[in-house]
Amino acid sequence: MDIRGIDHIELYVGDARQAAFYFGTAVGFTLRGQGGPETGLVGQRSLLLGQADIRMVLTSGLTADHPASTYVSRHGDGIAVVAVEVGDAAGAYAELVARGATPVTPPRTWTGADAEVVTAEVGGFGDVLHRLVERRGDRDDFLPGAIEATPAGGTDPQLLAEIDHLAVCVPPGQLDDTVALYERVFGFAQIFEEHIEVAGQAMNSKVVQDASGRVTLVLLEPDAGRRPGQIDKFLTEHHGAGVQHLGLRTDDIVGAVGALGARGVRFAGTPAAYYDTLEQRVGKVDAPLDRLRDLSILVDADHGGQLLQIFTESMHVRRTLFLELIERRGARTFGSGNIRALYEAKERELAAAGATPAVAVGTARGVGA
Repeated sequence: MDIRGIDHIELYVGDARQAAFYFGTAVGFTLRGQGGPETGLVGQRSLLLGQADIRMVLTSGLTADHPASTYVSRHGDGIAVVAVEVGDAAGAYAELVARGATPVTPPRTWTGADAEVVTAEVGGFGDVLHRLVERRGDRDDFLPGAIEATPAGGTDPQLLAEIDHLAVCVPPGQLDDTVALYERVFGFAQIFEEHIEVAGQAMNSKVVQDASGRVTLVLLEPDAGRRPGQIDKFLTEHHGAGVQHLGLRTDDIVGAVGALGARGVRFAGTPAAYYDTLEQRVGKVDAPLDRLRDLSILVDADHGGQLLQIFTESMHVRRTLFLELIERRGARTFGSGNIRALYEAKERELAAAGATPAVAVGTARGVGA
C-alpha cells in the first residue's frame, strides 16, 4: 500500500469539550474544526485540534450505544483510531481485507466545494481501528460536510512538530502475533526488539514501521514470569490492549518543556543522581546539564546519535494514556537506556540511605543497537 504517514489520531473521550480545553490550554493545540448531529455526525460530537503537522480528533458519544460511548465505558478516554493517509483508500481497504484484516467500515466519499476525502476502516490491535484516508483538493478541509472548519482563535505556538510513534501495550503472549499481523496484513517491517529487566519486572518490546518510515508502533508486552509492573497495570486499568503513550516530536525539547510546564502540563520527575553520570553514558550533550536537570529531561544515545525525551503524567482518571516529548538528534531508537539509567540513579540514592541496589539487565537488537 502507498502509506504516506499518519493523517490523524482520534481519541474517544467522555467529554470532548473538556478534553479540548486541556489539549488547547496546556499542550498548545488550536481548534480547527467541529462537527455533530447538525453536520451529519449521528450520535456524536467531534472536535478537530491541530498543531504543526499533528491533527487530533476528540469524539464523545451522545448516545449510550455509540462506539465512542462503549469504548470509554470499557477503556476510559484513549486513542481509538489511528488514521493513515494512503493514495487509494478503496483499493487499500480491499487489499487489507483480502490479506486478513477485519473489515469495519467500507469506503465512503465525503465531498465539499474544494475537496474530496475517501475513508474506510479496518481493525488493528485490541479495540483500536485503522482509518484509511485518501485526500484530493484542499487538504485543510478535513472531512467535507461533516467537520466544519473553525476560524483560528489565537496563535498556534508550534511547540510540537509531528507524531513520532505510538507505544502500544498488549497482553502477555500476544506480542509475536501482533507483530505478525502488521507484517502480514499491513506490510510493516520489524526494525527493533529488546528485553528489559528492572527490579524483578521485565518486558519485551518490538518496533514495527511502514515502508515510508512515518508510521511507527512500539509494541510492549509484560513478561508474565516476572513481578507485575507498569505494563500490567496499564492492561488492567485499560481492560486490554491499547495505546499507552503518544510520542510527539519537537525540534526544541528544552523550549517545549519549559513552555508546556508554564501552561500547566505536569511531567514525570527524574532523580538528581541520573545526571551525575549522564555524559559518561551518552557522551557530550549539546545542552546545559543544569537546565536538563531542572526540567527532568532524559538523554539516550544509539549508533545514530542522541535523543532527548520526557514523559507527561497521565491526565486521565485511570492513569493510562500519557504523552512523550522527544527531540531526535540522529538517534533512531526510543530511549530504552533511560529505563535502566533512571532505575540505577534511584538505586544510588537509596544506597546512600543504606538500601541495597538491585540489578537492571537489558538486551536489544535492531536499529542503532
